[in-house]
Amino acid sequence: MPHKIGFVVVSSSGHEDGFSARELMIHAPTVSGWRSPRFCQFPQEIVLQMVERCRIRKLQLLAHQYMIPSKVEFYISESLPEYFVPYQAERFRRLGYVSLCDNEKTGCKARELKSVYVDAVGQFLKLIFHENHVNKYNIYNQVALVAVNIIGDPADFGDESHITSREKLIDHYLGQHSSEDPALEGTCTGKSDYISPLDDLAFDMYQDPEVAQIIRKLDERKREAVQKERYDYAKKLKQAIADLQKVGERLGRYEVEKRCAVEKEDYDLAKEKKQQMEQFRNQVYEQLQLHSLVDAEPMRRPSDLPLQPLTHSASPRHKQQVPSLPPQEESAPESRFAEPFLQEKPPAHPPGPSQHSTADQSPPHSCWPPRSVPYDERPLPATRKQPAAAALEPEKSDSDVSEAPKRGAAGEPEPLTEKALREASPAVDVLGESLVAGAYSKTWSYREDALLALYKQLMETPAGTPKEELKSMLRASIFLVRRAIRDIVTPVFQASLKLLKMIITQYIPKHKLSKLETAHCVERTIPVLLTRTGDSSARLRVIASNFIQEMALFKEVRSLQIIPSYLVQPLKANCSTHLAMSQMSLLARLLKDLGTGTTGFTIDNVMKFSVSALEHRVYEVRETAVRVILDMYKQHRAFILEYLPPDDSTTRKNVLYKTIFEGFAKIDGRPTDAEIRAQKKAATEEAEKRKKDEIKALQGQLAALKDIQAEAQDRNSSEARLRTGKAGMSPGDTQAFLSLLFCFSLCIFCGERSESFTEEGLDLHYWKHCLMLTRCTHCKQVVEISSLTEHLLTECDKKDGFGKCYRCSEAILKEELPRHIKTKECNPAKPEKLANRCPLCHENFSPGEEAWKVHLMGPAGCTMNLRKTHVLHKVPAPLPGRGTAVTKTGTSGSKIGSKIPTPKGLNKSSGRTYTKR
Repeated sequence: MPHKIGFVVVSSSGHEDGFSARELMIHAPTVSGWRSPRFCQFPQEIVLQMVERCRIRKLQLLAHQYMIPSKVEFYISESLPEYFVPYQAERFRRLGYVSLCDNEKTGCKARELKSVYVDAVGQFLKLIFHENHVNKYNIYNQVALVAVNIIGDPADFGDESHITSREKLIDHYLGQHSSEDPALEGTCTGKSDYISPLDDLAFDMYQDPEVAQIIRKLDERKREAVQKERYDYAKKLKQAIADLQKVGERLGRYEVEKRCAVEKEDYDLAKEKKQQMEQFRNQVYEQLQLHSLVDAEPMRRPSDLPLQPLTHSASPRHKQQVPSLPPQEESAPESRFAEPFLQEKPPAHPPGPSQHSTADQSPPHSCWPPRSVPYDERPLPATRKQPAAAALEPEKSDSDVSEAPKRGAAGEPEPLTEKALREASPAVDVLGESLVAGAYSKTWSYREDALLALYKQLMETPAGTPKEELKSMLRASIFLVRRAIRDIVTPVFQASLKLLKMIITQYIPKHKLSKLETAHCVERTIPVLLTRTGDSSARLRVIASNFIQEMALFKEVRSLQIIPSYLVQPLKANCSTHLAMSQMSLLARLLKDLGTGTTGFTIDNVMKFSVSALEHRVYEVRETAVRVILDMYKQHRAFILEYLPPDDSTTRKNVLYKTIFEGFAKIDGRPTDAEIRAQKKAATEEAEKRKKDEIKALQGQLAALKDIQAEAQDRNSSEARLRTGKAGMSPGDTQAFLSLLFCFSLCIFCGERSESFTEEGLDLHYWKHCLMLTRCTHCKQVVEISSLTEHLLTECDKKDGFGKCYRCSEAILKEELPRHIKTKECNPAKPEKLANRCPLCHENFSPGEEAWKVHLMGPAGCTMNLRKTHVLHKVPAPLPGRGTAVTKTGTSGSKIGSKIPTPKGLNKSSGRTYTKR
C-alpha cells in the first residue's frame, strides 16, 4: 500500500537567509518552507534523496501564496556517482511538469496544494522551478515552496505488484488464491493502491504535531481492533480520531497565531495564546484519559521522543512487530478500556543520512500505523463490490443503545458540580439529574444527546398531562435551550434550535397552552439568539439569523410582535461589527416579509432606527439602512420625509443623504440632480447655438437693408435732391429710419407696439405693464411668467428656500413642502410635451409658446395675472415690399423678439435690459 516516504535535502541552487531547503523536511502548521534568493537566476533546483529506493505513486506540492513559480518540473534518478554531481541532468530521467495558478482570483491570500500522480522508480528526486508569476507582492521575483510530500511503495513490492494478465489468469485457474480476508489488508478498502488520509500533506500542514502523533496511534489501534473484529472498540476509536482532527486543527491555528504575535513582539498576546493552547490541550487529554484512550502518565511532545529515521515501519527493511492489545481486554466490557496508550518506546535505529528530527517537525514515520504483513509477502487484493464503510459497520446491541451515547463515547456524563446543581435545581426537579448532567457535560456529544433526549421526551408527552406539569417541563426545557444556544459546538447549537422550534410549533399547540408560554419561550431565547448573530463563526451567524427570521414568521410568534421590537432597538456604540450587520440585515429581511402595521414594525420605530444607523461606523450597516429607508419611502412616501433633514445643498453634502434623496427622485419618476445638470447643460448649449443663428440671421437682414438703401440712393439721387431740398431725405433713408423706429416701438414679449416705446418707454413697459412678465417677490427681478418656477428653483437669490413638488412640479417653500405634499390638494402637472403649467393660476393648458400669449393676455385666460387691466395695442400689418416689417414675424419667418440678443433681465435698480426666453 502506498505510504509517506521520508527524504532529506541533498542540495539546492540557493536560498534566502532563514528559508533553507532543509525546511522542506519538516511538515507542521508553522513551517516556513524554502525560498529562492532575491532576484535569482532561473531555473532554480532542489535535489531530494528518499530513505530507500521506492516506486513513487503521488507527489504533493504546497505552493506559497504569492511567490509562485509558473512551472515545476520533476526528474528522478536511481543513484548518484561517488563524486556526487547532482546537477548533471543526463543522470536524471524527466517525469513531466505541473503548472501553478497565478492566484489572482484569491488576491494572493490562499496557498495552492497541487497533487500529481506518477509511477516511477528511483531514490533521488529533482525539482526544477521556472520563473515566477508576477504580482504586486513579489517585489524580488522569488519562487518558494512551503512543503513537499512523497507517497509511494518500496521498489521491490512495487515491481511485484505489476503482475501480467496472463499470470493472473493462470493463478485463477490453478486456485492459487490467498485465503486471507482482504479486509485485513491493513486498509479500509482492501485495495493495494489505497492512500491513507493521514499520509496526505494537508493532514500534517494543518494539524498540531503532538495531536497528529496521537491520531496515528489511535488509527493503528483501530486497524488492530478491526483485524480482531472488535467493532465497538473500533467505532469508539473512529469517533475519537474525528474529534481529535478538529482539536489538532484548532491547536495548529493557535500555534500560528502565537508565532505571528511573537513576530509582532506582542508578547502578552503570545503568552495568552500559549496558555490557551495548554488549557485546551489538557482538557482534551483529560477527556481521552476519562474514556481510557490514553494512560495517566504525562503526554510527551515530539521533541521529547528519541530521534528516528524517516522510514516507514512497514518497509521490509525496517520491520516492526505490532504490539497486541492486552489479553484482559478480550473479557472486559466494550464501554471501558484501560490499555496503556503511547507507552511503548519506539525502537532506536542507527543514524544515517535520512535521520533528522526537530521540535516542530511532524511525527516520525515509526509512529504511523504499522502493518503486520510485509508488502512483498502480500497477495493482490480481491475485487470488493460493497462500499468501504460496510467492512467496518459497528455491531450494536440493545445495551449499547440504552446505556451509551450515540456518539460512541463510553460511560456516563460527569456528575453536576455544586454550583451547577444550585443553578439548575429547578430543571433537575422536573427533568431529572441524569438529563441535566448531560446538558452540563464537558463533552459536547453528551450535551447534544441530552437535548435530543429531551426532544424525544417532550414529543412523547401524553395529551392528558396536567397543565402545571406541562408548564414546568416547558420552562425547564427553555432553561436548557437558553444555555445550549450559547454553546460553541455547532451540533449542540443546532440541536437547541431544533428543540426550541418543536416547543413553539408543536408542544405548545398540541397541549393548548396559552400565548404567555409562547411569549416566555421567545423572550427568554431571542436576546441570546441575537447575540449569536454576532459570533465570530460565519456559519453560526448564518444559522442564528435564518432561525430568527424563520421564528418571526411562525404564526404562534408573529401575532406577539416580540421579535420586531428587539430588532429596532438602537445599535450600541460598542457592539461588534458582525452583530450590527446581522441586526440590520435581519430588520431589512423581516420588513419585507412582515411589512408595517400590526406586525410590530411601525413607520416611527423603523425610521428612527434606520436614521440612527446612518451614523454607524460600519459601511455595510449604513448601506443597509439606506436600502431600508428607500423601501419605506416606496410604501409611505411623504411620511418618511418627516424623519429626514430638509433636502438642500447643505444636506446633500452628506453622500448618504444625497443617495437617499436621489433614490426618492427615481421612485417618484423625477430627474435626479445629475440628470437635471445634464439637461441644463444641453439646454444652455442649445440656447447658445440658437442665439448665434439668430444673430447671424439679423446680420444678414441688416446687410440686405444696406444694399437696398444704397441701390435706391444711386437710382434716385438727382430726383431726390430736387424733391427734398438741401436738408431733405431720400426714400431709402426714410424707409430705413421708419423700420428702425418701428423696431424700437415693439415689445418683444407681448407684441404690443407704441410710439412711446423708446428705450426708457420699453423699460417702463417691462417693469409695470407687460402681460407676459412679472416681478419676483423675493429678489425683485423682472422675469417671464413662463419661467417663474425655474427662476425660483435655480436663479433666485432665495433659491435655497424652495423645493419642487413632485405632483404639481411648482416651486414651494421648503418649510411648507411636507404639508403641501401630505395634503395632496395641488393640481397634478402634465408632462411638458402635453401641456404648459401656469405658476400664477396653477392650471394646465395647451403646449407651445403661442399658447402662453393666449393664456396670459386673452380674456378667457389666466385669472391671476394682475397686469391684464392694461390695454393691449394691436400690431399693424407689415409694410409692403420690405423685409424689415415690425410685425409678428420678420422676413425670415422668425419671431422679432427672438432676434434681439439681449442679456437676461435685471432688476430696475441694476439695469434696464430684458430678454425673451
